[in-house]
Amino acid sequence: MEQIVTVKTQKQMIMNKLFFTLFFLAFAACANAQRSDGSTRSLVAAEKEFAESAVKNGIKSSFHTYSANDAIVFRPNPVNAKTFYSNQPNDKNLSWTPDYARVARSGDWGFTTGAYTVNGNEKAYGQYLSVWKAVNGKWELVLDIGASHNKPLHPVTELFIEPKDFYKPKFAGEKQIAAGRDIILTTEKTLNATLKSYGVAAFGGFLNPDARLIFPGYEPVTGKDKVMFFYNGLISKMSLKTARADKASGGDLAYTYGVATVEYKADLKENFNYVFIYERQPDHNWNLIQQVYTSAENK
Repeated sequence: MEQIVTVKTQKQMIMNKLFFTLFFLAFAACANAQRSDGSTRSLVAAEKEFAESAVKNGIKSSFHTYSANDAIVFRPNPVNAKTFYSNQPNDKNLSWTPDYARVARSGDWGFTTGAYTVNGNEKAYGQYLSVWKAVNGKWELVLDIGASHNKPLHPVTELFIEPKDFYKPKFAGEKQIAAGRDIILTTEKTLNATLKSYGVAAFGGFLNPDARLIFPGYEPVTGKDKVMFFYNGLISKMSLKTARADKASGGDLAYTYGVATVEYKADLKENFNYVFIYERQPDHNWNLIQQVYTSAENK
């Protein structure tokens, strides 16, 4: 009898050990997915884990977990993420997956874009852009914007670009950070002045060859020539009112957001919230590599 009890006890100990081992491995995998090691791979892992959490634990819960305290979401106008989701139901009907991602050479700043789907009585589709920062070795969401469109008809190829090298200044005080933001604000001020003078043709001097565009009602547009074709066919004039700019400490990537007033060729005018991603070029100019617009709600 004693031998039977001993065998049962040993089996129970083995099962307990196996359970805790599996639990630890699952926890470690989760933590590793959130952890930033300065690579685009780690950012994509964090984004995918965020998306998986939204399906499993709910959108409200996941935004509270993954967002920085000062994170901004466009719903449709910019609002603090945690404040917004504190008043929302914890739905589990949103899914998304990244298909394009970049991380700054400083390893502390990056962004992803991709397709999202809202499941319900009628499915809704669109594209999102998320900006992330690494805080204490962990990726945190700092900005999220999206634009809806009809069910996509064209396949998208994944492209996750790793930094070419690593550079982070040893000393970057408030003055240096503010000066970096001023450079981006000046760049966008110049873009806005050029738009006023030349219309949307002005974008031709600011778009990178691999520029990407997300605009409500349309599937993503990739490549400078295609983006310019889109602008020239639809829009006559545009003006920008920049609300904020931020630049990676590595000095190679930056973003702005604000309100764009668009005048269509069809003699209509509409306001959009926008987020622009810039990349510094070898000639020290800043080119647009990603643009996202979403309809603005008039206050």
